[in-house]
Amino acid sequence: MPTQAKSDPITDSVQEATERAADLREKAIASTKQASEAYLSSYEKAVVTLADTYEKATGATNIDWVASIGSLQADASRQIVHAYANSVRELVS
Repeated sequence: MPTQAKSDPITDSVQEATERAADLREKAIASTKQASEAYLSSYEKAVVTLADTYEKATGATNIDWVASIGSLQADASRQIVHAYANSVRELVS
């Protein structure tokens, strides 16, 4: 007759706690990734909106060189924020 090993309540408690901790860690990682994506999307959208507004404001001056510089600065801001956001997204994922 095979003997059945008795389970140790302390060992069982430690194993259960370890499993719960691993589950919580996975949930925390998923939540952090979600929050990071939401922050990046909001930041990116805010900078693009600001750049668009800046470009419109400089274009409204009717001075060609001011409008041209404003457009270049707005384009640079958009490109930088897209590159930044994409880099951070790659790091987070």
